[in-house]
Amino acid sequence: MNSKSKKSKLDPASFVVVANRLPVDRVEHPDGTADWRPSPGGLVTAFEPIMRRRHGAWVGWHGAADEEVEPFEHEGLTLEPVRLSSSEVEDYYEGFANATLWPLYHDAIAPPQFRREWWDTYVIVNQRFADHAAEVAAEGAVVWVQDYHLQLVPQMLRLQRPDVRIGFFLHIPFPPTELYVQLPWRRQILEGLLGADIVGFQLPGGARNFLRLVRDRLGLDTLRDRIRTRDGREVFARAYPISIDAKSLHDLAASDEAAERAAEIRHDLGDPRVLFLGVDRLDYTKGIPERIQAFGELMAEGRLDPDEVVLLQLAIPSRQRVEQYRQLRDDIDRLVGRINGEIQRVGRPPIIYLHVSYPRLEIAAFYRAADIMVVTPLRDGMNLVAKEYVACRQRDDGALVLSEFTGAARELRQAYLVNPHDIDGLKDQLVEAMSDAPRSKAQRMKAMRRQVFEHDIDKWARMFLDDLERLSGAPAAHEAAS
Repeated sequence: MNSKSKKSKLDPASFVVVANRLPVDRVEHPDGTADWRPSPGGLVTAFEPIMRRRHGAWVGWHGAADEEVEPFEHEGLTLEPVRLSSSEVEDYYEGFANATLWPLYHDAIAPPQFRREWWDTYVIVNQRFADHAAEVAAEGAVVWVQDYHLQLVPQMLRLQRPDVRIGFFLHIPFPPTELYVQLPWRRQILEGLLGADIVGFQLPGGARNFLRLVRDRLGLDTLRDRIRTRDGREVFARAYPISIDAKSLHDLAASDEAAERAAEIRHDLGDPRVLFLGVDRLDYTKGIPERIQAFGELMAEGRLDPDEVVLLQLAIPSRQRVEQYRQLRDDIDRLVGRINGEIQRVGRPPIIYLHVSYPRLEIAAFYRAADIMVVTPLRDGMNLVAKEYVACRQRDDGALVLSEFTGAARELRQAYLVNPHDIDGLKDQLVEAMSDAPRSKAQRMKAMRRQVFEHDIDKWARMFLDDLERLSGAPAAHEAAS
């Protein structure tokens, strides 16, 4: 199979983002026409001004299988679609990326599957992304590759374009040696990442894991955060904790529309005295069953009054073709039904579980409406929901119950930190967050708001790109083009 891309029709770009998905979603209209709208997410926000100033390009899949889409521009962004077949989506994306790498990198909460045909397709697709990036990148361009789907791209791109500066950022955790070495293709992944000039991680622990692996498994010399490759290059492995567009989200939550919708949400829920909220992708790493169980036990024990409190759990649909995710949805449905059925009351059930996607304004309204945000992943590289809740607070109020196994816990130390595996400890922290003195809550929230607003996604991007400029000699990607 020939993975080589066609010659791009785009002008060469001095800044290129390479990600699994383009930053746009296709919208089908009733009259049969279609156009594109920006995807939700902070990456677009962070990269958009850089791309505009630097005549940048974004390489990614457009979301539909077996379809060739020509390069195009959308609202000033230059986009380079990568074609994927149905079988490639199944083997590369649903298979190797999300049934092999995702569970392995999340502490093997679910058993990773190692299938050779998935790996073979992962290699083919990574080569295609690298080919597209090589075609569209200008001489000496900065290319920033994103996430676990594309870990072979840095090396593949460097072989074709040794003139470009390459950064890589992993948005999920990077596992310890004892887990990583289970991967049959462990050496190829490490070598793929070493094609970058900087390999970025969410936490220092991820960078240390990577440094140990390249030293122990590849026999390379390391000194602090530096790696000396066999061809004499220096590669840096560092932590760059990602964040959100805090001001934009805060302003959205401050709007009259969001305020009115937040009031409606509370009213529709029976105007509870305390509204607990969970917002997660439906994923086995998010700890949704654990928090629901803890909430149910608190009501059964009489520590929470179902007439006064409600848990609203939003589970955003995710990877619905993967069996583990279908099973998780069924398990949560049964758990919620059992707990609600055991509460002997007429009217609104104490746990409201909604498996549906919402637009950004609606999510901001949910955040604004909630008294206590419950974020309890079993493992998470960062978890931006925690930061989004903090950004949406209009005053120093509200409370955040946060798993200590998230990257966000390292920055939001004033949250009510929990071990989500410890159901009794989780129950105690839920009660503590509810009953804590208003002054204590205000002090905690004030500190977290300061952290989120001072370390936003723009600062994250600038820090990474400044280091890429300084350490590799590349021109600053965030500087205005002359």
